[in-house]
Amino acid sequence: MNNEIILKLPDGTELSFAAGITGAEIAASIGAGLARAALAVVVNGKKLDISAPIFEGGDFRILTFDDDEGKHIFWHSTSHIMAEAVLRLFPGTKVAIGPAIEQGFYYDFDRAEPFTAGDLEAIETEMARIVKEDAVFQRCELPRDEALSRFEAAGEIYKVELAGEIPLGETVSLYTSGTFTDLCRGPHVPSASIIKAFKLLSVAGAYWRGSEKNKMLQRIYGISFPKKSQLDDFLEKLEQAKARDHRKLGKELDLFSINDDIGPGLVLWHPNGAIIREIIETYWRRRHREEGYLPVYTPLVGRSKLWETSGHLGFYNDNMFPSMSFEEGEQYFVRPMNCPFHIAIYKNKLRSYRDLPIRYCELGADYRYERSGVLHGLLRVRGFTMDDAHIFCRPDQMIDEVVGVYEFSLNILRSFGFKDFGIYLSTRPEHFVGDEDRWANATEALVAALQKVGLPFKTDVGGGAFYGPKIDIKVRDALGREWQTTTVQFDFNEPERFGLNYIGENGEKTQPYMVHRALLGSLERFFACLVEHYAGNFPMWLAPLQAKVIPVSEKFQAYAEIVHKRLLKAGLRSEIDNRPETMGYRIREAETAKVPYMLIVGEREEASGSASLRSHSDGDLGSMPIEKIIDRLNSESQPPA
Repeated sequence: MNNEIILKLPDGTELSFAAGITGAEIAASIGAGLARAALAVVVNGKKLDISAPIFEGGDFRILTFDDDEGKHIFWHSTSHIMAEAVLRLFPGTKVAIGPAIEQGFYYDFDRAEPFTAGDLEAIETEMARIVKEDAVFQRCELPRDEALSRFEAAGEIYKVELAGEIPLGETVSLYTSGTFTDLCRGPHVPSASIIKAFKLLSVAGAYWRGSEKNKMLQRIYGISFPKKSQLDDFLEKLEQAKARDHRKLGKELDLFSINDDIGPGLVLWHPNGAIIREIIETYWRRRHREEGYLPVYTPLVGRSKLWETSGHLGFYNDNMFPSMSFEEGEQYFVRPMNCPFHIAIYKNKLRSYRDLPIRYCELGADYRYERSGVLHGLLRVRGFTMDDAHIFCRPDQMIDEVVGVYEFSLNILRSFGFKDFGIYLSTRPEHFVGDEDRWANATEALVAALQKVGLPFKTDVGGGAFYGPKIDIKVRDALGREWQTTTVQFDFNEPERFGLNYIGENGEKTQPYMVHRALLGSLERFFACLVEHYAGNFPMWLAPLQAKVIPVSEKFQAYAEIVHKRLLKAGLRSEIDNRPETMGYRIREAETAKVPYMLIVGEREEASGSASLRSHSDGDLGSMPIEKIIDRLNSESQPPA
């Protein structure tokens, strides 16, 4: 074995070390600050504990809490500490799984008594004791059967199930910290004392493995940080997020509902929500026509043969609703996505290289059988509308098409008020379909598009789907939270499965490149994002009700009707509030409903053909002629160009 290894840092610097050096030693050689912050390392794409010896050279990174991967390691380690605290306080509790999530962590527990708010406080106190004890996270590897026997002896039925799914003869890893041992790939933080600040946030029910056929467990959610100031900032934003929760505002503003009698995950759009959705769809259609997309409409169901060819019955069957049988004995499935239908339209006639690119777009309703345990407002539903498109192009058109999609996406997202984005490139995974040259060309096209637009992006090496690389764009809302919107996904699988081709310049049949593309994602998720971004204070062009006319008394109802009709004739969305309540009460209700403008009318306004204009955001604006008010409101009501 070579006694020297060369490690390449992200900035290109190459450093030489003795084989067997640890990540902690490397961090210390670079600087004391980095040594204190280092949580783990990545060597050639593989994450390792900071204490693990390194025997191979190659690409090298040190992970801190500033890295997304570092945060996940930190949060996963905290979940272990929480599990240890629970077992100390409540012996006999069974532990299930405890991963890091997008913001924090959770652990699922099987316990007869429900956890109370007082229990969470007690668990936090015990976690503080464990952190003070500063136990080291220790990794051990042993044969699967030995790990299985260990968990069987401890009565940990959920760990036994998980370990039993690991192939016979394989080695598995366990981590021990303090008195708690867990089946875990790792890595983990070096020791418990690194976790300075934490908070347990809530308890919820969660079916084991997300299936309602399994036992309901108790899931404790939490968050943790290296500094208390970071925790304080997070908790402050959390309170703001609660006020912006789309489920809360959806009820208050009468936007939508989900009725269990109809079915969980199936959305009812109320008039206010439907108006906003109609505005979004109208804008979406206009912009797509301007970008050269061709609209299509396709069925909600398809024969089983279609889904066999596409691969959905083989790879995605668990997320599809059960089949339906008809008189002729055919099996039909409700569609989980739209691509096979767009492919069928493409295949409907012979295509020439001169016909490409072809861009089909559709606001397509899809249905997926999401487990009830993961349903969440509009963010995770069973029936949704995908703002879908598929591009069929030649190899020489790839880069221009991806650049076009990317620029179109950023433009349309900015039109809805988003200014900050997280951009992620996912490359070829270990198991993939299609030849390597096509993968290389497609990845090159995605990188070229990102570089041309000039925004920074992160690369998720090996994070692409098995059928192609992709770009994901996430918008950051008013609180800095990321929401998944745009996906640009190459597909080498379906063109081959469906035998797509076009006649090239040489007269030969050639397989086109196919790009799946969604800009907003699903309308349901995007709508939730808009609600929370604006906290329900929609810009004028999106507001379901733009103006409310309020007569000061019944005497001026006739004039209020005249004003209301003039607003409607001018294309504004208006209502009259002539209820026998005090004017102050009606104004407060309009404020609560976040109506952008109120027009107060009384004797003086009727005599002068005016109204007293009040803005939800700016308060009293004084008396103005109706024509001037209409001009003002109309100028603010125009959708983005």
